[in-house]
Amino acid sequence: MQVQKLSNSIDIKNYLRSLGVDAGGVKILASKASHHVIYIKELHVGAANILKQDALSIGADLAVPRGTVIALTPKVDCILIATQRELEILSRKELAQPFGLKELAYELQKICKIKKPDAVRIMGVINANDDSFFSGSRFKGSNAIKRVERMIEEGADIIDIGGVSSRPNAPVVSAQDELERVKPILASIKEAKLYERVKFSIDSYEPIVISEAMESGFKIVNDITGLANDEVCKLAAEYDATVVIMHMQGTPQTMQNNPTYNSVLNDVYAFLQERTQKAQSFGINDVVLDVGIGFGKTLKDNLRLIKHLEHFQTLGKPLLVGASRKSMIANISPCDISERLAGTLALHLEALKGGASIIRAHDVYEHKQAILVHEAFLEI
Repeated sequence: MQVQKLSNSIDIKNYLRSLGVDAGGVKILASKASHHVIYIKELHVGAANILKQDALSIGADLAVPRGTVIALTPKVDCILIATQRELEILSRKELAQPFGLKELAYELQKICKIKKPDAVRIMGVINANDDSFFSGSRFKGSNAIKRVERMIEEGADIIDIGGVSSRPNAPVVSAQDELERVKPILASIKEAKLYERVKFSIDSYEPIVISEAMESGFKIVNDITGLANDEVCKLAAEYDATVVIMHMQGTPQTMQNNPTYNSVLNDVYAFLQERTQKAQSFGINDVVLDVGIGFGKTLKDNLRLIKHLEHFQTLGKPLLVGASRKSMIANISPCDISERLAGTLALHLEALKGGASIIRAHDVYEHKQAILVHEAFLEI
């Protein structure tokens, strides 16, 4: 007899099928191999006691503070630990319970339905301005087109073109100046019909710039203001464009002035949920969500958002993460911008574990290689 301890990250369904387990058994057993750890804040103490007993009755558990059983406080924070199978049972069981457990049951059902993306896309970055924080992303004219073609060869699925820096304390640029910066690149993309080879995204929140990009064959609007402007919503709907809704606290000029949150996960979630509903009200059908790494966040905020990215999957939209060469890396390991590739890959690979569908990166080739290696592990 031989015994092997397998990794918790294996594709358990493939292993079960290789054993010859029938289809029904594969589904049931796989759900027992998947675990959830769910933090529940301010749960009614009566609900906590009911949930604790219901969880224990099916093999799950609920961690609660001391004094919960005697209702020492009216509300408690708790942690639910359950397999996928147990969570599915519990989410149905709590539908008939009082003290807000019915509402909790709906949230648990959302978590039960989470599915990791089947594929990951790489969004390459090209800036048509002279003051973007990473000089390696700055290209103009024919050089920009050469860079586009190179990114396509390296494996980019999307290329994001921008004309204004959104780094902290970046100078404000008029919409007309922004348009003048990107217009030659847009014209060249249109003339060469490069949009037939790769999808293009316009990194802008200015209607005149977005309109020009859409007319040049672009299909994606990457809006760091998260659709603050109704005119952008109208344009995106008119062109049936995909919209990337990003969270930012404040503006690029103010966002790093002591950013604070009640709960960064809940606050960002509420914003993305509200702006998704706004997009839908304007008839925008295709939405991607971006938690906004580095946009009005502390180092711990950024790490928490990436570590718990799975939380945002319950919104039911693809997730984009862009931590490429950002200063958070230097805050962990002091280094120059040119030395942040390794840290970037570490952050983005962690984001993939949390269910990121799109990675926005300056270094396309290196990311393509890292993702292929990451995916190779999933097949073993």
